[in-house]
Amino acid sequence: MNTKISALAITYNEEDNIEKYIEQLSFADEIIIVDSFSTDKTVELAQKYDITLIQRKFDDFSSQKNFAIEQATHDWITFFDLDEEVPKALADEIIATVQSENSMKVYHVKRDFHFMGKRMKYSGFQTDVSVRLFHKKYGRYNGKPVHETIETTEKIGTLQHAVAHQTYKSFDNYNQKLSQYSRLQAEALYKKNVRPNAYHFIFRPWYRFVHQYFLRLGILDGKEGFILCYVHAFSVFKRYLQLWTMYRKIQ
Repeated sequence: MNTKISALAITYNEEDNIEKYIEQLSFADEIIIVDSFSTDKTVELAQKYDITLIQRKFDDFSSQKNFAIEQATHDWITFFDLDEEVPKALADEIIATVQSENSMKVYHVKRDFHFMGKRMKYSGFQTDVSVRLFHKKYGRYNGKPVHETIETTEKIGTLQHAVAHQTYKSFDNYNQKLSQYSRLQAEALYKKNVRPNAYHFIFRPWYRFVHQYFLRLGILDGKEGFILCYVHAFSVFKRYLQLWTMYRKIQ
């Protein structure tokens, strides 16, 4: 049984995180990074280590990640984001899991979401899990341009230890990240000939805020919870604004 592990990542301007990622994933038998032609020191810093770095033009998250999977030479894949902190306890659990004769083929990892320096216990993130360990014969990303997930016919297990999801660098950085997601989602809707209307501009952002802040208890996360739910709601509005500009041929 091949129990070797390929640790994969996609990057763009991740000079603040790249070295920490490589060091935390050093338990893997190989590390492969697919970079989207970073303009900062990401590539320079990564090349200091014994890793494989491939540069590929970014089209969408699913395509970029599936390309990375195709480069892996080992059966078991870890695919963490650069803003996820992988503790040693989780690394040890991953090694033990793939070496077990009773291991499943796909595993969720729990994520503790941090925003503006605070661990967000609610706001919709209290049940945040994502596939981060899988056998490459049993999983591929689902083709969504953003918020991509692994598609599999296998039963999905859950590892015991969690990652700290440190997605927040600054407010502007976080807003830029949401803007990128909104643009990719707008492009997908444009390809489906979806035309925005008042329902999209008014109800959808309002519902996102109500869902996260009240139904998913973001109100219990204090002022950070309000800010988080607000910017997520605004990103929904921005998605349809960008879609509207596509039909109007407005830059």
